[in-house]
Amino acid sequence: MSRSSVGRIPERRGVVFAAFACLLVAAPVLSGCAAEPGLTLPEESSLQGMYGENVQVSLKGNVVDVVVGQPADQLRRGGATWAKVGPYIYLFSPQTRKLFEDYTGLGGVRVTTVDGRDRLVARALLPQGALNSVTWNKAIGLAGRARLEGTERPSYILELIDYGEELVEHEYGSDYVKETR
Repeated sequence: MSRSSVGRIPERRGVVFAAFACLLVAAPVLSGCAAEPGLTLPEESSLQGMYGENVQVSLKGNVVDVVVGQPADQLRRGGATWAKVGPYIYLFSPQTRKLFEDYTGLGGVRVTTVDGRDRLVARALLPQGALNSVTWNKAIGLAGRARLEGTERPSYILELIDYGEELVEHEYGSDYVKETR
């Protein structure tokens, strides 16, 4: 060793020491970070019948796709209001909530209502994480009330529509809902 290097840490040792110090600081932080659990998706067969009879349910990518036929007499009688509410009845249900809880890889649930000729009535997509435990309870309550008492009290249906339109991506078929701007 030369006289000028006595008492100095060679450059290499300084780098190693700095890396070791960083590791000592980072180790407790890194050990507290658990790896994200495996992302799971439902099997296509487990989706069948989940939303009842005559409801088509499939998996498209990481989105559960639900297609429901809406009766013509319901659309005639209820007009644009009944056309709009269809997807929210299914989206804001215990079944949808359970899908999100059970399948962490699920990106969303999309519900499409169609008429007797398979034309779009309404469509809405609820992404994973859009609702928390409080808002899920509210959504399920609104949907249940609209389903059970909406015919007698249309304001329940309107309240559900407003809630759904605020939360989810949606579109309505122009044959049933006229755009107002």
